[in-house]
Amino acid sequence: MTHTSPTNQPQENALDAINKRTGRNMVQAVATGALLVAMVVGSLVFEKQIFLALVIVFVAIALWELRVDFAVIGIRIPIVALWIMSTATMLATFYLPGVSHTVVAAIGCLLTAAVVALTSTIVRSNHQGVDKAVAKKRVHPHSQVSAREPKTMTHVGASLLAVFYVTVLASFIVLPLTRDHPVAFEFMIIFLPSLGDIGGLIFGAAFGTHKLSPRISPKKSVEGLLGSILFAVVGSLAIGFFTYSRSDFVMHLPALVILGVCVAIVGLFGDLCASMLKRDMGLKDMGHILAGHGGVLDRADSILMCAPVICMLVMAFGL
Repeated sequence: MTHTSPTNQPQENALDAINKRTGRNMVQAVATGALLVAMVVGSLVFEKQIFLALVIVFVAIALWELRVDFAVIGIRIPIVALWIMSTATMLATFYLPGVSHTVVAAIGCLLTAAVVALTSTIVRSNHQGVDKAVAKKRVHPHSQVSAREPKTMTHVGASLLAVFYVTVLASFIVLPLTRDHPVAFEFMIIFLPSLGDIGGLIFGAAFGTHKLSPRISPKKSVEGLLGSILFAVVGSLAIGFFTYSRSDFVMHLPALVILGVCVAIVGLFGDLCASMLKRDMGLKDMGHILAGHGGVLDRADSILMCAPVICMLVMAFGL
């Protein structure tokens, strides 16, 4: 039998209170976050193709999570077609020479949508691995959802949602690898939404009293949103400071501030969209592969939603 030292009791009580307010194990969340940061930074600094491989792997895992989550409520999406077409789109966007990378990404996403929509009308049963994953979801206290048999168009609609939510949005993570300042560009896409999440978490846990959307996400607060904006703006300015010359940094200062504000707001929107999807499915998390975070989609929902916004703002402002 283990006993808690009286000296450590206040710290443990404080940590338990933080875990309760944030809805996650913060020690695990910080450790997992540090590992992910090291992987992203290391791959971008040493070799862009390693980062591309990481994106492809995370896309594959995210699609699998959607496959299992939809299967919980009886909806089938063609995971193999999604894997093949999404991977082909990412690789073609990065490697195909002599043409616009944006055009290649657009064509790849359209072809992915067409192939996936067609194959979704053919899939009639789940793979054994999916059935096992679904069984685990159903015994989870937050995932007790009764399966039903949807119509064919429901399968098609869910499959197209998977294409947009993962493949299309993830293509905006690959595109910056083909432009000027790819490392700084990717830092904006990966870390600004994450900084916004951290700011929202800290300010929400410390000061959150005014609920932002209690029906969709009870833990989101106005104070958390202000913290997200502050952290995202500071992060945007820091990336700009270390990327541009002093004169260029001063010239781009307003654009960097606007970028940070937009990332915080859009990131929150991405979180709320993911929360609505999970609530409709009766799920707490999309997956469980990332300790303290849930699944890949639980960690990347704001990143995916912010990626096209950051790309468009960077190009519009000439950053």
